Parts: sequence; C-alpha cells; structure tokens
Amino acid sequence: MAEQEAKTTEEEGGGKKKLIIIIAAALVVLLGAGAAAYFLFLKKDPLPEEDANKQVEMIQPEVDDAEIGPMINIEEFIVNIISEDTAHYVKASLTLELTNEKVLEEATKRMPQIRDAVLLLIGNKTFEELQDLQGKKQVKAELKNRINTFLKTGKVKSIYMTDFVVQ
Repeated sequence: MAEQEAKTTEEEGGGKKKLIIIIAAALVVLLGAGAAAYFLFLKKDPLPEEDANKQVEMIQPEVDDAEIGPMINIEEFIVNIISEDTAHYVKASLTLELTNEKVLEEATKRMPQIRDAVLLLIGNKTFEELQDLQGKKQVKAELKNRINTFLKTGKVKSIYMTDFVVQ
C-alpha cells in the first residue's frame, strides 16, 4: 500500500512538471506571435532616405553659397503689437545683408526710413503671428520686399534676426 501511494505521488509530481512545461512553452509561442504581429502590422515603416533628407534640408537655414554681402545693423527697437487680451510687444534687433557697397551707403542714409518700415510692419502683426517660425519667416520676407522698394543702388539679400523677443 505504501508503494502505491509513493507511485501516485510520483505520477502527480511528474504531471505537475509536464503542465508547467506546457504552460511555459505556450507563453513563449504567444509572446513570439505577439512580437511578430507588432512588427508586421503595427510598426510604422521608416521614411525613405530621400524624404529624410528633405526634412533635414527644411530645418537647416537657407545659406547661399555665394559671397556674403556687406551687412548693416538695425539698432534694438521695441514696438507694441496687436493683441486682444493684454498689451504685448516685440523687442528686436536685425541685421540686413546687402548686395553691394553702394547700397550700404544708401541704407545708412535711409536708416530712418528703414526703421520706420520695420516698426510699422511689425507693429501691425498680432501676438499669434509672431509666435511661430512661419510667422517670423513671413515678417522677414515682407520686410525685405518693403525695404527693397525704396533702395535704388542695390537690394537687401537677406535679413537676420539677431535678437527677437515677443512678450
């Protein structure tokens, strides 16, 4: 009788071991299937190399390989901007890159006109327009066009914001 009890206990222990091994194997198979499903169906494809390069090019500043023209600074200015809720203002300094030395002299003489154009243009912008990168690029393009309308001996090649705070 004692021998029968010992055999029954051994069979039950062996059965528990088999059950644990079967459960562990099933878990491994399920985890493998889950990982395969994730990689096949849910994971996004990486961008093609061409698209990745386009994104990097868009982030990098536009730098012309040509020669750098003469530069003239527009002294720091503070101007109130349009806002519905509270008073907001812009504190900024700009640098203009010009096409030649002749226009540098003209720009120096016309600095009051240039400052006036800058103050009027920025003063007519809203707080929201000046908060993002696109709005700042828009201001630079508009300033360049406006200043170029009254310069006669050359043009503004580029405008650089050396200081720009919107509050």
